[in-house]
Amino acid sequence: MAAPEPAHLQALAVIREQLTARRRAQEAALRRDAERLQALTRDRDLFLAAVAGAVPLRHAPASTIVRPRPVPHPRQRERDEAAVLGESISDEFDVESLLETDETLAFRRRGIGPDVVRKLRRGVWALQAQLDLHGMRREEARLQLADFLRESSRAGLRCVRVIHGKGNGSPGRESVLKAKVRFWLVQRDEVLAFTQARAADGGQGALIVLLRSTAGQQRAAAATGRTAR
Repeated sequence: MAAPEPAHLQALAVIREQLTARRRAQEAALRRDAERLQALTRDRDLFLAAVAGAVPLRHAPASTIVRPRPVPHPRQRERDEAAVLGESISDEFDVESLLETDETLAFRRRGIGPDVVRKLRRGVWALQAQLDLHGMRREEARLQLADFLRESSRAGLRCVRVIHGKGNGSPGRESVLKAKVRFWLVQRDEVLAFTQARAADGGQGALIVLLRSTAGQQRAAAATGRTAR
């Protein structure tokens, strides 16, 4: 009975078999690559022989068609207007349930002192912007007012004027928008108070509105954050 081979000889035999198998695989891959290259060369030669007498066609330069750009569609503004309509601005609203009033058509939110209305009435705050609703239909006026208040507040404006008209040209000589504007204003969070304008500022045909400054709140919040850090 023959003695078994030492372990290191067995390991060498295994390595030799692995190397042999790898060499054969590499040789097979090289043969395949050579055959593929020969096939490509043959196809190229056949193509060149087939088109040897061909003459390129002459084409006139293609003309560039200038297409008019589509008119920009104000999708963002439509979304903003839709959001405005969804902000619960209603024609059926109980003003007295939210505001304190007086006989001169002045309004203030709870927590706003009567001195604020007196200052508005005397013109202590300078007018920073105005919106004229003359000639607008009710729905258009409501959208324009909501957009005006929102943008004015974002811009940090505090005192603005809303002109609704005196109604001299309306049936019964009464402004249709006057009462509507009153209802709409009290439903906006931006509005802190408003009062009928002085004669020099429009009198019965306009309101002076005090706004809550969104920009001011943002600056205060940012300053608080910096202090906390």
